[in-house]
This record gives sequence, C-alpha cells and structure tokens, in this order.
Amino acid sequence: MQAKIERAVLLRCLGHIQSVVERRNTIPILSNVLIEAIGTSVIRVMATDLDMQIVETIDAKVEVPGATTVSAHLLFEIARKLPEGSEVALSAADGEMLVRAGRYQSKLKTLPRDDFPVIAEGDLPTSFELDAKDIVRIIEKTRFAISTEETRYYLNGIFLHVSDEGEGLLRAAATDGHRLARYTLPRPAGAESMPDVIVPRKCVGELHKLLQEVGDARVQVELSPSKIRFTLGSAVLTSKLIDGTFPDYSRVIPTQNDKILKVDPKAFGQGVDRVATIATDKTRAVKMALDNDRVTLSVTSPENGTASEEVSGGYSSAPIEIGFNARYLKDIIDQIDGDSVELHLADASAPTLIKENDKSPALYVLMPMRV
Repeated sequence: MQAKIERAVLLRCLGHIQSVVERRNTIPILSNVLIEAIGTSVIRVMATDLDMQIVETIDAKVEVPGATTVSAHLLFEIARKLPEGSEVALSAADGEMLVRAGRYQSKLKTLPRDDFPVIAEGDLPTSFELDAKDIVRIIEKTRFAISTEETRYYLNGIFLHVSDEGEGLLRAAATDGHRLARYTLPRPAGAESMPDVIVPRKCVGELHKLLQEVGDARVQVELSPSKIRFTLGSAVLTSKLIDGTFPDYSRVIPTQNDKILKVDPKAFGQGVDRVATIATDKTRAVKMALDNDRVTLSVTSPENGTASEEVSGGYSSAPIEIGFNARYLKDIIDQIDGDSVELHLADASAPTLIKENDKSPALYVLMPMRV
C-alpha cells in the first residue's frame, strides 16, 4: 500500500477514529486502526472496540492500493506533531508502515489486515433521517442523567422509543434513579415501527463528537433491536445496543404537583452553586425554603459551617421546605436555555418536575433528599 494525504485531513480523521480505541487492550489488533487505500483517490479508516466501530472515508492520492493496520494512538500523535500544511506519505509492506512528511520519517509495526475484526451489522430494518442539530439537542439535554453504575447496565445509555401520541413522537430518556431527563421530537418518517432501544454511553459520546463538525446536515439513522448505525457525511458509526429493558420511566413523572415555583435559571443556578461551595460529599444536600415569592437556599456542613442565599422567584402556594442534591439540581438547571424555569413540587418526599414551560420539548424529574 502506498498513498499520500494532507496532514490536516489525516489528523481530523484520526481525531474522530482514535477515541474509539481503548488505551489498554488485551487483544493487540484492537489497538490498531485499519487503513485501506482504494482505487486512486480514497482511503478508508476504521477503528473498533468490538462493541462499536467508526469508518471514515477521506480523499488521498493512492499510488498502490492495499490495506494494513497500525497503532491508532501512535499514528494520531505523529500526525498531530507534523508541521501544518505538510503532505504525509504512507507506505506499508513486510509488517511495517513507513510514514514520511518533509524531512521526517518513521517506521511503525503493523498487523495483518485479515486479523482486524469487523462488526457484522446484519439487517437494520428501521431507517429514518434527523437533523444533526436535533440529535445534538437529544444528547446534550439527556446524557448528564445517564447512570454510570455498571450493575444497572440497562441505565448506562439513552433510551430511544416512539409514541403514537398526537401525530407521533420520538422520545429520548436517561435516568440514574435519582434524576430523569426526557427530550421529545416529532416522530420522523420511517420510525413508526421502531423498536425500543438503549444507545450505550460511549456511543453517545462518540456520536456527539462527530456531530460537532457536520453543521446543519441530515443524519441517516438505521437500527434493529440489537444494533444502530449513524451515517454523517463521510463517517459511519455503528454500535451494538444495550441488551436490557429500560424501566417504565413514565410512572415517575409527576402529574399532580400543584406547588409551582418560577425562577430565573441563571440566578437560581448560581445561587445553588454558591451555597453548595461549603458542602462535602456527606452533606451535598441543599435545602430550599419556599414562601411567598421568595426562595431561601441553604447548606449546613458539620465540617465547614453554613451558607444561605435568598433568590427571588414567583411562588404563591403554601410554604414548603425540600432538599436536593446540589449537583443534580444544578445539572438540570444548566439545561434550561430560556430566562424562566418552573419547578412543580408536591411535598418534601415526592419527586419534583422541572421544565422551562408546558411547550418545552425537555422535562426533568428530580428526587428529593432528606435534610
């Protein structure tokens, strides 16, 4: 294999690809990327961790078609440190790849192309398109609530499902048992019979990185009950789905919470952040005392002392005191883009519903803490 490629093109491609590759692998070939020089003008680069793979096609000058695999992180670091504007020549033979750019050259060990594993995608019967910006919103509004607890593996991703409500909806939800985030979109054409799926946390992260560079493009989404594939321009991301049953989260979304607080999310979030400064891991609860258009935030820490701050807001129901995990509360408030947020409360032990307004596509549920 022999090919020449612009350093900027190679670096951008490897930047997408190499983050899929785990730093430590017991299987040496999984530390490598597969590089295939095809025809006269195309190089295809692939990386996998056996659960997910990314394939990207880039322009190059192919002199001798062929394929090999080489260390993903090593090639990325070399490309990153090469001079801007340089042309990189790659040639592979006899278990080595020669990398040349200007006066620089290095020889890297390679492994055979035939040893590189490829995910068998099978039939992906559900197919639809979404705007890249809509997928970005889905991810950014929900992924903070994804559980990191491996024993509850079925919560380690974003749950996607469709609903027949109205003219049809596509919903994304994530929860760790303490908080819930849900985002709703109109159901895209082709998604009517889509199975319920859980997209793994790592896939969500890699997809979000790829989406940062595609602008306003449309993304092709294809899936089966076990796999999902996203096609974004020259890149294709394929992932296995989490084999588990997501809980019926609709049961924890309160519908009868009649105490409504309206506040400025920026001022409220900053207030929570300030009083939580003295909190420790043991005392991470912030207490909210609500009374007639006034919210008093307070934290008490046996080790550090106390802090309180009064935040103005709209509230006309009976006085109430309730505690929340300060970080969880701030995570949710940070998702609000507008200049007002509504907290729908019931009592000190019931879940609280948080949303911008009744028309907002995003809603959040937060479980209280004892304070």
